[in-house]
Amino acid sequence: MHYFDYAATSPLHPDAAEVYVKASQQHFGNTTSLHDAGGIAQNALRHGRHRLAELLGVHMEGVYFTSGGTESNALALISLAQSSRRKGNHLILSAAEHPSVHSAAAFLEKQGFQITLVPFTSEGFLDIQRLQDAITEQTSVVSVQHCNPEIGTIQPIRKIHDLLKPRGILLHSDCVQSFGKLRIREITPFVDSLSLSSHKIYGPKGVGALYIDPRLRTVPLFPGAVHEKGMRGGTVNVPGIVAFVTAAEIAEHTDDTAHYQKLRNAFFQELLPVQQLFTFYGADFTVKQLPQIIGLRVKRSEGQFIMLELNRRGFAVSTGSACKVGQQHSSMTMSAMHIPDDVAKGFVRISFGRSSTLETVELLARCLAEIAMEQNKDQRIATTI
Repeated sequence: MHYFDYAATSPLHPDAAEVYVKASQQHFGNTTSLHDAGGIAQNALRHGRHRLAELLGVHMEGVYFTSGGTESNALALISLAQSSRRKGNHLILSAAEHPSVHSAAAFLEKQGFQITLVPFTSEGFLDIQRLQDAITEQTSVVSVQHCNPEIGTIQPIRKIHDLLKPRGILLHSDCVQSFGKLRIREITPFVDSLSLSSHKIYGPKGVGALYIDPRLRTVPLFPGAVHEKGMRGGTVNVPGIVAFVTAAEIAEHTDDTAHYQKLRNAFFQELLPVQQLFTFYGADFTVKQLPQIIGLRVKRSEGQFIMLELNRRGFAVSTGSACKVGQQHSSMTMSAMHIPDDVAKGFVRISFGRSSTLETVELLARCLAEIAMEQNKDQRIATTI
């Protein structure tokens, strides 16, 4: 099986796996215990927090370890909203935020908050003018995902910050898809909170991180929790955390951008003779888009059929965000771009990773071209009958 779904999850890096096993055997104590075993675990946790803060260019006091990006997003949005409620009860989200952000917003809506969704442009970027028009005196928090996980577009976080800061509005950014691929340090000065996930960068599953500017007051989702400075409950996953930080350090010193751009170019070159059978989503400028994510549609086809047909031929791709598998409604990204549901059903995502080679990418493109030609031929025959 040729794997092309790295935007959903990635395999555990051997070095991170080795660190995980070692920490499980040597740093297994509970970090809140007062005995030596607890102290050893606490030291490992403190080192991991310090190292991750260095990688992000943020204050160590604002780093919290979580079970993943979903929990980080929920904790961030709820904490920021509750702590800034005196300013107002109006929240703004990009319409294509991760489902965890929309779920947290739905929870807050029941607590009396008002939610506004801002759409994307046709190229997959937040509509800045619509964002500006949505802001009111009651707006307290805005949430904008740094990189879209379905088409790879990179949102202008600095520009959004400059719009919000003079109005005293807090900014949260889901950096799950961008961390380990872009230099997050370039945007951390311009966000009040951000979320990360381990398994997207070859770390273990079930681990993530949340950063909230320590100058802000935090409001835990569940009062009385004792772990992570009261931010969440549950025994801290020290082995997972140190393995996550190991994977983050590896990503920090690995720049695969040129390689992924080469793969992307080869993919499009292979499809050039039949490009009229496809619709490709995203920006024309590669500097505004992650090269390893390609969002497309085979015309006159459903994405699920294309995904299953590619799977039958030995290729793993997806029809969008992994957290939406089994749901019947169309991609949030497609909806945010005002793409009709019947068209959005054709969406397919291809994402490259470290095991992707020029040979396998070209083979994938050829198979995709064959399927597209077969589908369009069948559709033309059906139309003439």
